[in-house]
Amino acid sequence: MQIPLAHGALNHCFGCGLENRTGLRLKFFADDDHNITCHLRLAARFAGPPGHAHGGIIATLLDEAMSKSNRARGILAMTRHLEVDYLRPVPLNVPLTLTALHTGTTGRRHHIEARLADAAGNILATGKAVFVTITPDLLAKVKSRQAQQ
Repeated sequence: MQIPLAHGALNHCFGCGLENRTGLRLKFFADDDHNITCHLRLAARFAGPPGHAHGGIIATLLDEAMSKSNRARGILAMTRHLEVDYLRPVPLNVPLTLTALHTGTTGRRHHIEARLADAAGNILATGKAVFVTITPDLLAKVKSRQAQQ
């Protein structure tokens, strides 16, 4: 069963923030095993090569999906390391599916993998990342420092 992952507050995140009118506005779902799915179409404004997505947008998609794997588990973590393999050009304005799954934890490090596929199931890009658990106190300190700058 797919359960929507919703934010409890206004969210201006470029990837998933529904309050960010210029962002991707992705909607994620989690299954009973906390695997993540997102169905999307990339608009023309996310172009890189003609008719295809910019590589930075592809990396953002993968990172967003992997971060949601942590959130589905109640883990507050930030990306420490991200690897992207661009396997095929990602077309714009067609149905795409983004998936992510947690592959392991070592201490504060969470290992996640993601895939971006077209409607035929062809894998267009993959990602692997390490996320590091942070505490709400640390996040508050970072926000406070940013507000002072």
